[in-house]
Amino acid sequence: MKSLLTLAILALTLAACNNRTATQEEWVSLFNGENLDGWTIKINGSPLGENYKNTFRVEDGSMKASYSEYNDTFNNEFGHIFYKTPYSSYKLRLEYRFTGDQCSGGPSWGFRNSGIMFHCQDPATIGINQEWPVCVEVQLLGSTAEQERTTMNVCSPHTHIMIDTALITEHCISSSSKFFYDDVWVRAELVVYGDSIIHHIVNGDTVLTYSKPLIGDKPEGYPLPDGTPLKEGYIALQAESHPVEFRNIELLNLEKQVKGK
Repeated sequence: MKSLLTLAILALTLAACNNRTATQEEWVSLFNGENLDGWTIKINGSPLGENYKNTFRVEDGSMKASYSEYNDTFNNEFGHIFYKTPYSSYKLRLEYRFTGDQCSGGPSWGFRNSGIMFHCQDPATIGINQEWPVCVEVQLLGSTAEQERTTMNVCSPHTHIMIDTALITEHCISSSSKFFYDDVWVRAELVVYGDSIIHHIVNGDTVLTYSKPLIGDKPEGYPLPDGTPLKEGYIALQAESHPVEFRNIELLNLEKQVKGK
């Protein structure tokens, strides 16, 4: 009896270890905390790969959008930094925070404003003066006592979404998140199932759910017609004139799980 109990305990221990190992192996770090390897920069007005005025940089283990070299002259240099691999179904998690002051010349809506862009078009196809890629945006906003805004809203540059059975053509829809102030780190999670369901999660709370992203109001010359479902694409982080930092950027690919259903 004792030996059977010992074997049972050993089996449970091994199973737990295997589960922990599998989980550790499945989550992939997209950012190494040391440099921008694996990422490609596209800033409005500049060619692909040019890091205009060192906008994107790595300092103290964080990926930063910084305007310290702009000399207070922002002129619509909206920037995006794209991870090298396109994905369809996955979980993405990261931490972000806003710091410092907005660059002079930035739009009023750019105050404490950034985003996670997903299902993005290939950055190599973005026009030199195209401000935003075709994608869906998880809008990240920071609050102050004078200006309180929810975060992890959804915006739709050149796209539309469905909420319940309604086609949403408004540019941005607010989430139900709490307000986050000053330079606090916020935990953002995104769950994407291709062109099906999408969830936004803030510090463990699901704050927005929608589905069926599709192309709408596409930029001139874009090859796919309006109404085309967005099933996959690149992931990008945004720079919109306010300094922002990102860290602990990790992805869990759900493609095998989805195909196995």
